[in-house]
Amino acid sequence: MLRGKEGCIILSQSSKKPNASICSILVPISAFLRLVCSPMVSRTDLSGKDMSDYSAKLNIAVPETFDLLLSRRSGSAKAMKGPGPSPEQLRRILASAVRVPDHGKLTPWRFILFEGEGRQRMGAILAEIIAGERDSTPERIEQERNRFMRAPVIVAVVSRVREQIPIPVWEQELSAGAVCMTMVIAAHAMGFVANWITEWCAYHPLVLERIGLRPTERIAGYVYIGQPAAPLEDRPRPGIESIATRF
Repeated sequence: MLRGKEGCIILSQSSKKPNASICSILVPISAFLRLVCSPMVSRTDLSGKDMSDYSAKLNIAVPETFDLLLSRRSGSAKAMKGPGPSPEQLRRILASAVRVPDHGKLTPWRFILFEGEGRQRMGAILAEIIAGERDSTPERIEQERNRFMRAPVIVAVVSRVREQIPIPVWEQELSAGAVCMTMVIAAHAMGFVANWITEWCAYHPLVLERIGLRPTERIAGYVYIGQPAAPLEDRPRPGIESIATRF
């Protein structure tokens, strides 16, 4: 188990993953996508920390962003295939995900990356835990063994709140949720599909212990990233008039 930058824990780094170009995408190239694919400027912050993962400009106006936001559709983890993001693309996705509101600059989240053989090891953990349940069946055990094989890359977003400080716990948890959603949007901007879900393995104490969570940490979500194995279909969306009121 390796601990990388930005609070990431890398369970496995696949050396066989195709190094697809970041700008070889499945959606039309827009100014928003050019921003995602643009080279970063190497610089440091006031503490001397490397800031080369981030843009030198702030709040760049990109009207075409609405084309992505208004067409964004999650791709089911049950219907994904490879290839997933390259190491460089995944790093860019993670760098995008951390640019969320963070009251108090607490960084109340971290990542666990599941790739390559790391997905198989996670599946073995899930299968072992389910096998110990009274009502387990061979079919269910096999299902859990393959759960993390549904997508080429899965990112666990870990919420790590700090209590007894002025920043409310609720705001810290909301920040972790914002990380999940921003990660999904960044993945879609690169032409992948993503699915932010939890499922039982986000709550089972034995799972959390086996993947290294502390007692004060929780899984905000597993973000599956890959290619759609079938055409996406939209679902009904609420009318704005039915959910918005003016005060």
